[in-house]
Amino acid sequence: MAAKYVYFFGGGKADGNEGMKNLLGGKGANLAEMAGHKDLRLPVPPGFTITTEVCTYYYAHKRTYPQGLKEGAEK
Repeated sequence: MAAKYVYFFGGGKADGNEGMKNLLGGKGANLAEMAGHKDLRLPVPPGFTITTEVCTYYYAHKRTYPQGLKEGAEK
């Protein structure tokens, strides 16, 4: 199974949550929480967060992106 690099949020749903700050970063995790929390469901415009793993990969591999990132963002 390919690594998941893109987490979507908006429309009352979110792939992530506030407990995923190490993976999504603080802003990404908080946006996911605001968009998808069952009691909050704030009107957050739809969007996505690219994981911190992509950043680590980018700098460790001569500023290239991991395979599957583009396809994950296009879904």
